[in-house]
Amino acid sequence: MKKLLTMATVLCIAVQANAQINFDGLKNQAESIYNQAAGNNSGGLSNDQIIKGLKEALSVGSKNAAGSASKLDGFYKNPTIKIPFPKEAQRVKTTVENLGMKPQVDKFVLTLNRAAEEASKEAAPIFLSAITSMTISDGLGILNGGDNAATNYLNGKTSPQLREKFKPIVKRAIDKVHLTRYWNPIINKYNKVPFVQKMNPDLEAYVTDKAIEGLFKLIADEELKIRKDPAARVTEILQQVFGGQ
Repeated sequence: MKKLLTMATVLCIAVQANAQINFDGLKNQAESIYNQAAGNNSGGLSNDQIIKGLKEALSVGSKNAAGSASKLDGFYKNPTIKIPFPKEAQRVKTTVENLGMKPQVDKFVLTLNRAAEEASKEAAPIFLSAITSMTISDGLGILNGGDNAATNYLNGKTSPQLREKFKPIVKRAIDKVHLTRYWNPIINKYNKVPFVQKMNPDLEAYVTDKAIEGLFKLIADEELKIRKDPAARVTEILQQVFGGQ
């Protein structure tokens, strides 16, 4: 009887051990499949293909954004990115409008936006150059990020360099549209008012910042289209990378 009990106990332990081994094997297989999916979650595409697709998305988005912004009224008639009278100079605006210079103020605001539109004609190559530095780690984070993750990446990685490269472009645009011709009478009139604190904002810096800000807003819109609208995925790699989202 003792021998039978001992044999039964050994058999139970062996069955349990075998079941544990099978369970561990299944668990390991499941983890392997999950890790593969997590590391390559875009329809079995390689990391290189994913990066290529994300670069393509940013290239298409930045090209479309620059094209839209650089059209006549691309800034001026788009309420999302229209450049207003400088916020820090609102007192100037109010004062000179009360002195009968509202038409000049309106013309100045129009010309501000014309400068941004003119500068945007040269923006696409700057963005395209910046896109090439994307790493695999960057790409996977973008793919699994929010609807504007690619735009935020581009903004965070390139804004200082873009601003430096954009400054001379904006200066040329300001000269071309004769912005200071419309600004100087306004600020001179204001600065002649008794007891006001004299002002003269840096228009080049203002237009540069607002132009870049507007372009990134448009790029974010383009990125959202690519993520959400199949019709916006205009190349095969975009369809492959974003088709499963």
